[in-house]
Amino acid sequence: MRGDLVKVDTVTAPVVLFSNRGILRHCGRTVEDGTSKAQSYCTGTDLDQARQWDVRADCDVRSILDRVADKWSLLVIALLDRRTMRFSELRRTVDGVSQRMLTVTLRHLERDGLIKRTVYPVVPPRVDYELTPLGISLHEVIKSLVIWTEDHQQQISDARSAFDEREPVMA
Repeated sequence: MRGDLVKVDTVTAPVVLFSNRGILRHCGRTVEDGTSKAQSYCTGTDLDQARQWDVRADCDVRSILDRVADKWSLLVIALLDRRTMRFSELRRTVDGVSQRMLTVTLRHLERDGLIKRTVYPVVPPRVDYELTPLGISLHEVIKSLVIWTEDHQQQISDARSAFDEREPVMA
């Protein structure tokens, strides 16, 4: 292996590449010859290639990123910052979300340990949602993304305008 990479792979262990900065590639699956899960799949990977995202659909990291980076999850996590909200309040506040999509989003965030759902035995039923400590830590990351977006909003707007003014390119 090159540089500081150490390859860890046995027939029953997940394929993992480590560096002094931590895990670089984690497939989360057992080794299977002749597939992307093969022991040789990551061999010869230099450090720059290894630091790229693992884009395979079966990668655990990708599935987590798919969940937390979708637009409804980002909005729900942002709204639950430092306050508890009821389902109806979330639905009114998140413009454009259907009841079904909000329900699915909340269930997935709860399953991932990012929000806590509290049901009160009253009539009519009352259900509150709040961020867990894990959700709060994710909110800090999302806040950084929002700040970056605000800082670069004009540049992005200018780039979009320049792109839209170009002549269409035939593929």
